[in-house]
Amino acid sequence: MATIKDIANLANVSITTVSRVLNYDETLNVSPETRKRVFEAAEELAYVVVPKKKQKSKWKIGLYDSFSLEEELVDTYYLSIRVALEKKLKSRSIDFFRIDKEGNEANLNKIDGILCLGTFKSKDIEKIKGFNKPCVFVDSNPDEYYFDSVVIDFNSATRNALNYLTELGHENIGFIGGVETDMYGNRFKDLRQDVFENYLKEKNIFKEELVRIGGYDPKDGYSNLREMLTSEPKPTAVFVANDTIAVGCYKAAYELGVKIPDELSIVGFNDVATAKYMVPPLTTVKLYTEIMGETAVDLLIERLSSKREVSKKITINTKLIVRESAASPQKIK
Repeated sequence: MATIKDIANLANVSITTVSRVLNYDETLNVSPETRKRVFEAAEELAYVVVPKKKQKSKWKIGLYDSFSLEEELVDTYYLSIRVALEKKLKSRSIDFFRIDKEGNEANLNKIDGILCLGTFKSKDIEKIKGFNKPCVFVDSNPDEYYFDSVVIDFNSATRNALNYLTELGHENIGFIGGVETDMYGNRFKDLRQDVFENYLKEKNIFKEELVRIGGYDPKDGYSNLREMLTSEPKPTAVFVANDTIAVGCYKAAYELGVKIPDELSIVGFNDVATAKYMVPPLTTVKLYTEIMGETAVDLLIERLSSKREVSKKITINTKLIVRESAASPQKIK
């Protein structure tokens, strides 16, 4: 496993800077570009691509994403997929270009296909269709009859996490998440929240008071858990929609003197590169972002090579990574 020193060497920053960036230290005064280098270094060291000597590919691929640099740094889930996409393209000697939000015509004329990363609104979908290029969507499936896609099985992933918590003996389980936006710009409940509520209702242990919805960043995790822990009923465990939220939850628990996992268990989602460096290391659902990236590239090249007209949807499974942030319940003081 890569150490903080390894990340510091690759990102060309100090060990202290790496530690503070990975822990979302708000008092750290460094540029977004420096934060980006640290997160990218952590992702690159998380897995190894075996280099293979290959001839230069004839294909040229466009990368089109739905998020800003700031959003990528708040929740590094998409950053990890982007890094995987770029590493796979480089390993196959495929030239690739970033497509800006205005759809740079010069680059569009050069490319053969497009990899679309993120969740897009209806106007973006129509723009992408207007590019008239084969496309693979990663982490969304806006039109299953028109586009190829690579997605995660959120249903089984959430149920596996909740199985783990209930098997430990937890009944007062909270959820902290956000609101999703679909291709038409409509806001709706995160799928993980739907699965969470249905699962706990099946077990007859659902408590609406233990659901908090905000954004997907550490500040929301901090404020929502703090509110939850100072109200009744108190949770003995919390399942959060991403690991970035968990960072804020750790801070709230620390300030309130609630020990993790002795008095509060926390289970995250994504297994971003920073999760293993949290104290205690975070138990979380691992999304195989490197496999998502590799599969998307292979799927696009296969469609370009075969001129296939029927679209494909590939679902990537997940795995619960058990570390040290969850244990059998004890009463919070």
